Amino acid sequence: MADESQRPIIVKRIKKGHGGHHGGAWKIAYADFVTAMMAFFLLLWLLSSVSQGALNGVAEYFRTPLKVALMGGSRSGDTTSAIKGGGPDFTRSDGQKRKSQDVLDEKTKEKVVLQKLQQRIKEAIENNKVLQQYKNQLLLEMTTEGLRVQIVDEKNRPMFDSGSAHLLPHTRELLRELGKQLNEVQNRLSISGHTDASPYSAGDKGFSNWELSADRANAARRELIVGGLQDSKLLRVVGQGSATPMDKANPLNPINRRISIVVLNKETEASIMRESEAGATVYAPPGLTTAGSPPAAPSQPAAQ
Repeated sequence: MADESQRPIIVKRIKKGHGGHHGGAWKIAYADFVTAMMAFFLLLWLLSSVSQGALNGVAEYFRTPLKVALMGGSRSGDTTSAIKGGGPDFTRSDGQKRKSQDVLDEKTKEKVVLQKLQQRIKEAIENNKVLQQYKNQLLLEMTTEGLRVQIVDEKNRPMFDSGSAHLLPHTRELLRELGKQLNEVQNRLSISGHTDASPYSAGDKGFSNWELSADRANAARRELIVGGLQDSKLLRVVGQGSATPMDKANPLNPINRRISIVVLNKETEASIMRESEAGATVYAPPGLTTAGSPPAAPSQPAAQ
């Protein structure tokens, strides 16, 4: 009995597993799912941010994996690589690139042509002893419309007889020289006549600065043609009276009396043609006012 009382008592307890519900295996699966989703959205972001050229390059690489190794470049569709293997810009079609480049090239060439014409006119005046003394009355400048050539009056050297469209001899010679030079370019011309603000005694009801400026513009047109300018190159001949003075502070300044000849660039020429098609008056024939009616008999003019 003593031996049995000293024998140790062993208690066996059975542990029931709960790992099926509270274990960590599902966490691993969920982490793999989240990683895969992150990689998927990262791929979508990369695809949306890279250029079409890069995408085409990747596609081309998997179609012909040896092409990059044989031809060079970071990828076969690389549009920025300076080494052999760089491809075209896939973001724009060839037609778009060619058209924009042609427009830029055309504008650059046209500007160079007008600049050369400007230099030739200056040299022609310098080489003519008769016209050298009038070179200060010849103003040349590049504008948004093209090359503008202006012949202005000086106090003691007018272009016309006072109050009339009769050209003085030196103005005739100057215009004929310009006609010869202007005929060497394909661009068309616009001619405008301008007066100062000195009014006629009858005011604007009769023959006025509007008619006088139009007549002077046409007188300049005729002398340009005598000098060799083709009549087909003329696109617009107008009289602007005293509406656009050079010296706005002094409307009576002789410099406001001028003939303005613009060698038009293609953009301005197209704009004038659109105005013409819309019904705008762009040319006043000789002997007619800008309104199309015969001018009234001139009254006693002021000094023009």
